Amino acid sequence: FYNTHTNEYLDVTYWRDGRYDAAAMEEISIYLRDHRRGTHIAMSRDTINLLYDIKIRLQARYPDKEIRFSVISGYRSPETNAMLRANGGGQAKKSRHMHGDAIDIRVKGVNSAEIRDIAWCMQRGGVGYYRGSDFVHVDTSKVRYWNWEPTDSTCAGEERPAS
Repeated sequence: FYNTHTNEYLDVTYWRDGRYDAAAMEEISIYLRDHRRGTHIAMSRDTINLLYDIKIRLQARYPDKEIRFSVISGYRSPETNAMLRANGGGQAKKSRHMHGDAIDIRVKGVNSAEIRDIAWCMQRGGVGYYRGSDFVHVDTSKVRYWNWEPTDSTCAGEERPAS
């Protein structure tokens, strides 16, 4: 990870010997903290797994590229979310960021629309696309999309989950 607000990097192995590494998961949660308030909550394992699976798919497409997620937003406290909304930032009133199961990302040198499509085809939660700001929102709540619309060709050639 690279945090675009704090300029911090994080390389961590969160799964080893067939189980989650509690210390690594805590490190991820602290890293993805609300940088405005310095608070954090436990990030969703499902969300971290989703990021890992997106990374694996990107690495398959770009074997010579380092796939590092630039983090625009991880956890947001309710107070920060309300402040950003009040300032016209467009944050959802019930944002999944406040629950630790959402993250806004981009990858240097990869079109964010490609990340969006990969996430959508996985059907593991919400996928928002912010073309003007060049980032993708992913969460592990209900499957839905906004600021874009999938087409019949969105998942052409993509591995889809079993029905």
